[in-house]
Amino acid sequence: MRKTVLTVTLLAATLVGAHANERVFTYTYEPEVLPQSAVEFEQWLTLRSGRAAAAGKGNFNRWDIREELEYGVTDRYTASLYLNFRHDSFVDLGTGHDQSVFKFEGVALENRYQLLNPAEHCVGLTLYLEPRLSQDEASLEQKIILGQRIGDWKWALNLSHETEWNLHHQETEAEFEATFGLSHPLGKRWSLGAEARLQAVNAEYERWENVTLSLGPTLQYRQERWWAALTVLPQLWGHNCEGNPDGKRYLDLDDHERVEIRLLVGIGF
Repeated sequence: MRKTVLTVTLLAATLVGAHANERVFTYTYEPEVLPQSAVEFEQWLTLRSGRAAAAGKGNFNRWDIREELEYGVTDRYTASLYLNFRHDSFVDLGTGHDQSVFKFEGVALENRYQLLNPAEHCVGLTLYLEPRLSQDEASLEQKIILGQRIGDWKWALNLSHETEWNLHHQETEAEFEATFGLSHPLGKRWSLGAEARLQAVNAEYERWENVTLSLGPTLQYRQERWWAALTVLPQLWGHNCEGNPDGKRYLDLDDHERVEIRLLVGIGF
């Protein structure tokens, strides 16, 4: 992990003549897309930490790592190729042994098509489609992306639906999500804001499993050649629809974590 962060930092410091299409938020997409023929690399690092001991995993930490190469096919259509990795570490409370698992989470192809440019309309509108395939899973995610600037303020709203198929056990899971971000610049280089996320998971499109609400601050720093954005997103409320396996009345720490921290670093070419 330290090597990955160091590599990104060195690239950001040494690239010359690049231009980055910055993102203000890390969980909420904005309706802007890359101009035609523009290329950008993004490094994603997400830490998910804290599950209830009653769920059977102590000192739980999960790292999600995504390598993204983004290309502006046209001025309205941007395509991205993802490589996804995951690392879990926890104490198995049944045996008392430390567990550490690293695995490849597959390849994804993100597609974003801008229907309404926020620079030309009262609200920007972009549609999003992302298929993903790994050795034992496949998924398809769709988003409606809305956003605009009001004076110095910038806001964005995403409405998402994802279907995930377990290829070994022939199981299907659906996730519905709404995210909202609001940000304001702090001088020339910095922006400060907040993001909120509401998630609901449904098994087999037949029964609800859990619902969670998270809210936290987001901070962005930008240069001409690169940018970075950081969000800390603690869970404020959660409900497990199948009982209370984690022993928490107002949180879901069986299927979700207590807090998520996400860092994005983007470098334009």
